Formats: sequence, structure tokens, C-alpha cells
Amino acid sequence: MDPMNRGPEEYGHDHGGDDHEGSARPQRPRDPLTPDFGQPAPALARTVQLVSGDFLLTVNPVDGSEIEPCPPGERPERPAKRTAADRAELRRAAMPPVPPGPALPRLPLLERQEERERLVRLLARGRSVRLTGPAGSGRTALLNAVADDCAELAPDGVIRLCGYRKTPGELLHDLCAAVYDAPHYRPERALLLELVHDIGAVVVLDDLEFGGAGLDELLDATPECAFLLATTPDVAAPSADAHLEEVSLGGLGRGGGLELLERVVGRVLDDEEANWAGDLWFESEGLPLRFVQAGALLRQRDQLLADPHAFEEYGYFADTPVDAPFDTDADAAPEIPLPSLADGAAPATLLAARLSPSARATLKFAVALGGELPHQAHLPALVGETHADAALAELVGCALVTPVGARYRLAAGVRTQLESAGYADDAAEHARTAARHYAWWAGHPSVTPERVAAEADAVQAALAALVAPESGAAVLLARTAAPAFAGGLHWGAWERALRSGQEAARNAGEVAEEAYFHHELGILALCGGQLDRARAELEASIGLRGALADKRGTISGRRALALVADRSGAAVPGGRTAAGEEVPDARHEESASPPGGVPAALTLPVPPPAEPDTLVTSRVTPAVGARSAPSRRSLISGTRRNLVAAGAGALLAAVLGTVVTLGATSDDDRPEGDRVKTEQSAREDRDGGGLSADEPGEGATSRPGGPGDDGVVGTADDPKPPASGGPSGGPGESGKPSGEPTGTPSGKPTDKPTDKPTGKPTDKPTDKPTDKPTDKPTDKPTDPPTTDEPTDPPTTDDPPPSDDPPTSPDTSPDTSPGTSDSASAS
Repeated sequence: MDPMNRGPEEYGHDHGGDDHEGSARPQRPRDPLTPDFGQPAPALARTVQLVSGDFLLTVNPVDGSEIEPCPPGERPERPAKRTAADRAELRRAAMPPVPPGPALPRLPLLERQEERERLVRLLARGRSVRLTGPAGSGRTALLNAVADDCAELAPDGVIRLCGYRKTPGELLHDLCAAVYDAPHYRPERALLLELVHDIGAVVVLDDLEFGGAGLDELLDATPECAFLLATTPDVAAPSADAHLEEVSLGGLGRGGGLELLERVVGRVLDDEEANWAGDLWFESEGLPLRFVQAGALLRQRDQLLADPHAFEEYGYFADTPVDAPFDTDADAAPEIPLPSLADGAAPATLLAARLSPSARATLKFAVALGGELPHQAHLPALVGETHADAALAELVGCALVTPVGARYRLAAGVRTQLESAGYADDAAEHARTAARHYAWWAGHPSVTPERVAAEADAVQAALAALVAPESGAAVLLARTAAPAFAGGLHWGAWERALRSGQEAARNAGEVAEEAYFHHELGILALCGGQLDRARAELEASIGLRGALADKRGTISGRRALALVADRSGAAVPGGRTAAGEEVPDARHEESASPPGGVPAALTLPVPPPAEPDTLVTSRVTPAVGARSAPSRRSLISGTRRNLVAAGAGALLAAVLGTVVTLGATSDDDRPEGDRVKTEQSAREDRDGGGLSADEPGEGATSRPGGPGDDGVVGTADDPKPPASGGPSGGPGESGKPSGEPTGTPSGKPTDKPTDKPTGKPTDKPTDKPTDKPTDKPTDKPTDPPTTDEPTDPPTTDDPPPSDDPPTSPDTSPDTSPGTSDSASAS
């Protein structure tokens, strides 16, 4: 059988031969090469459903996350604890990745046996310990050794956590996730505290960055755990009430430093190298990190002694010509001096200069990202070299990077040394390249949210580096990575990415993206129980999306805002339903008044049961049945249809009020002799002393009968009105014929004339008329007299009858502001 040309027997055919014509197996039809005319099918948006407390959260990277009350059938049960095998697998996954290539030698823990035994004894008694040491003192190596010794002390084993850029709340969630199996579930605060209260484990927490009240919160929430906290001296100290044992970690002694240096180099030091190591011990204060880096310098020196061209531009990868002449002086060892003491104390620049080009490019990316080293799987794409992932082994072997949780960072002091050597010259370009790569990678459908969450620190470093100079690239990265952080339950990184993206969107002027970030921050605050903050963020998002006419986003925001209002006990602002539909204002039976108001009209007060007649007053009151006009905001908050209806109703109310008033106060069926003219109107005094017409106003004068000979009103030749007699002391002239019968103040004729206008019907006749005739009677009532100067005289022509409300001619002038305008008001 020809391995390059398989026969038919390999496909189940029972005939032989190499001629396959006529007996070829059926071919599967080929898929069309361009089913959509060259346009690839759009990838579906990656949505993740989570349960946060009693909310069902759907992380939607397109329009924003959707939140709703979790249905009873979808709410998870109380999480169960993981088994020992599950915890071990989770602990292995949380370790930093192993560099490719040959395994690096494991260095011993020198001069730390006393501290190691003390820590194990304290943890075995259930005491929590705070281990303090400077960067590079070997805290992480000591924690690893103690964790191995305490594996069987607690029922829930040993839990390894990293406190780098973590808050107490985030650490509590990390501790809960390490012990309990609860996928896609983030318990609320009350359940979280209940779950971590039942955890009994030795918690090894490295790189802790807080103390004081935050540390008290962490310790109080986990009374059954013994903590081993590793921190630097610059972190805040714990409070006085914290029951913590303090253990300090210093540098190595001179002998320990020399032994560690020999272990790193792999040989015994000569006298010159030993003296050099002694000076280095004094300069570095015995920090183990400095001796590991110094050992890397000595290893490079050994390679140079073996091959002077080992660290040239292309190093060992340079192609040596086959016909190169033989070096006759190869046996002569080159003179390579030891590094200077300055290079030994700050060896990063010299070490980096002797690395491969891909390793140096990786260091430039790390400097641009604030010390964060991208995962080795991203190095080939970032550097542009297929085997760039091997650079991690070089960096770890030279101690230029150190493990932090499940990743690597530049070691203490390395970033500053590299920046001084020019590694930060193209930092902006490297950060832009990393941002573009992470934006593509985080949005790829094949990448799970958990993988994106594991790379959160490098993504956030790229985002922070581009917020101000490259806002557009920062917005794209935050828009892509934030939903992945939310789906991976790394909500601390989610919040930081949202805030960075919001700032970048504001700088770039991208209103739609800014509205998205406001919406997501509101959802995050609602899940955390921060209702005021959630309301502010959601209202900002709704306002921006409303300006952009984004209906779907506005509805999503209003649904979330309805949940906020439901939790806080307040009404949904804006007059809308939970789905976002506009609700019209409540309608009343009466129509609203226009903004200018309705013209005032006289009304008919309800008379007492014992009095059949009603007194017509001049007090300006609103029409019967009218209510207070609604506010301006209620008039303009409705739709155009409501405004038209309100205007029509207002006009109808004005017309009806005028008609009712005129019909109640006018009486055209009576003869003109019995009609009461509007000379003065009567009103009751506030002190109950009767009508104002009973007594004359102080200093009141009557209207002159005519303009006089000169035809000008108000001059000396005007005729004087005669004084009127009577018990009431009314005005001397009313401008009416004396023969007319008097009327009641109510404007209705009575059977018998009255003595006094008291406002009540009477059977007694009047004793004496109160008015005297003028030169010529008129039918039109004149204005009441004023107290200061005479007003216009009455007209001499007979005008048509007026519809003004009649009043008694015997009444005295009313000095109230509404008296003289009563006729015009109607």
C-alpha cells in the first residue's frame, strides 16, 4: 500500500486495483466558498447570565447589561464546599505559569528556619500573623514554605490569595470562591458574610495593601480562619484592636548572601568574587533579590569568558560561516572584569543589555504597562516573533520579574532602572499596541471571561496609559474588556475599567459610549446595594441616551431605574413605567386654567337657609366650581394632545363663568324705573358693622353734575352737588332722579321700600329718598366718586342699557380697590 496514495480498501471497498475510475466513493458536496458574497457572518455578541443576590444579571456588551429580579426557579441553592481535590486543582491553576524551556533550579530558603517554625506554631494555635518585610526580602518564598507545612492544620486546608490591588470586599469574594463551588453566582453581602463565617482554613495572603479598618473588616468576617498576611513596611498598620502577631523579616547575613550567590551561579566563588559579594552585601542590606540578580551577572560573565561573542547583537543565533578561519588564540582566556559595585546594586540595565531581542522587547512592553508583564501566550503577537514566549524564561532566570499571584511583574526597582536606560522612550506606542491587541483578544468569541479576568492587571495598565493621550483606543478597550470582567466575576476590575472608559469617552467626546459606561456603573452599584449612586448613574445614562434618541438603551436604563425606585421605596421619576413608556398626567373632571389665568367674575355665595335673597358683593373671587390651577410643570409635562385639551377647557371655563355671572346679576325684564343703577356698591365691613353704604366714607365727595361753563371738568365753575338728607348721611348727589324708587342692595326689587339698605328684605317703606335729581337723568351708571378729586362727569346722552350688575343708588362709595372695577371685571 502506498502511504501517499491510499487504496480503496482503506475506505471499506472490497475490490482492489489502483484504477478508481467508476468506483470512486461519493464525494460530499463542497460548501460554497462565498455563501454571503465575501462578507463573513457577524459573530454573535457574547452574553453571560449571572445571579447577583436576588437579581438576574445579563451581561450584554451591545446595549448594556440587563437586570431584573431573579425568578424563583433560577435562583441557585446555597453553595456547597469544594472537596480537597477540587481545592488542590484550583490552587494549581492559580500558580504563575511555568516558563518554557529547561526547568530553572529551585533555590533553598536560607536563614529563614526560625521564622518559618514560629509562623507554623502561631498558625497551628489559630493565631493570625502579619509578616512585614521590604520588597525583595523573600516574603513570597517564605509563604510558600509555610503553606506547605500547614496543609493539614485546618479542615478547609490552605487558601492562597493575592492582595495586590484588592479591597476587603474583593478578598472576601475571592475567599468564598476558593472554598465554595458557586459558578456564575455572586452572593449578596449578607449571604457572603454567612458563608465566609463558616470557613475554617489557613489563609495565606501575599502583597496585602491595606490595614486599619479594612483589615479589621476582613478579620471580623472570618473568625474561624488563621491569616498569614505578608506586606511591606509602608502599608498602614493594623488597628489596636486587631489580634495580630507581628513578625519582621530582614535581610540575609554575609554568609547567607555568599551561599545564595554560589547556588545561583552553580559553582564556588573565587576570592575576588567573594570580596565583591561582600561589598554587595553591605550595599544591598542583605536582600536576597539583589544576590539572585548578582548571580545572574556572574553567569553572564562566565558565558562571556567562554565565548566573547555570546551577547552580541544576535547572540548565539548568529550564523557562523562554515569557512571561518580557525582562531589560534582560542585557548587564551579573555579578560572580563567583574561588574562594578554600582552595577551589582542596580543590575537591571546590564542584565537587560545581554538578553535576546525578544526579551528586551518584552521588557519595553512591561515598562509601558506600569510593570505588568503580559502573559507569555501574548508575547508572540505583541513582539512580532514566533518564539517570543521563551523570553519569559530569560527574565525569570535573571530575576528581573517576580511572581505576583498567577502572573509576573517587574521586580522591585527594575522599572526605574530600565526607564533611566531609555526603555520608556516608546512607551506610548507600546501601550497603544498592547491596547489594540487586548481589545481584539478580549472580544473574540473563543476567549472565555475567566481568561480575560486573569489578564485583568495588564489590560487595566494598558487602559490607564491611554486614557489621556489615546482616548479612542482606551474607549474601545474598556468597551470590550468590561463585559468580560463582569462575566468572569472580577467586579473590582469591572468597576475600574468602567471608570477609565467613562473618563476616556468624555475626553474623546463619544456621548454614546459615555452613556454606556454610566449605565454599567449604575447596574454595578445596584448589585452592590448602593441605591443613591445607582440612581445618579442611571439618570445620567438615560439623559445622554435620550439626547441620542437611543430608545433601546433608554428603556434598559429605565427598567433598572425602576428596580432602584422599588428598592428605595420611591416613585419612578419622570412619570414613566418600569418599561420606560411615558405615562400621561392624571386627568381631572375640570379643565386646567391657562397660564395667564381666567378673568375674575362675581359669584353668588350660598345664602343661609333663613335668607331667601343673596347679597351681590364686589369681592373678586374665582368662579363657582373652579379649582386651583395646576402648576406650570404639570401643564408642560404632557404631550401636545394634553396641552390642546387643557387650553380648550380653560377657554370653556372662562366663557361659562362669565355667562353664569351675567345671568345671575342682570335682570332685563324689569322696567327701567325699577332697575337699580351702579352708582356705589355695598359691602360688609370686616368688623360686622353693617354695609359700607350705611355710613359715608370719610372725606367722600360726590361726582359733579357737569363740566361747567368752560366745559372742563374739575374747575371752579363746575356745579356743586347738593347735600342729601337722611339718617344715613349719604352723599349729597347721586346723579339719579329723586323720583325713582330705591332698591335693595341685593339688586332685586322688593314689595316695599326700605329705610335702610341692610341687605335683608323688609316690609317698611322708606321715610325719605336719599337721592336728588340732577340736571338730566341718565340711564348709564357713572363711576363712584373718589376721595381726592372729582372724576369724569356722567354723559348727557342716553346710551344703550348696560349689562353691568346693578347696585343700590343709596350706597356710599366703596374705597376698596375692587369696587370701581367691578363692572369691568364682569
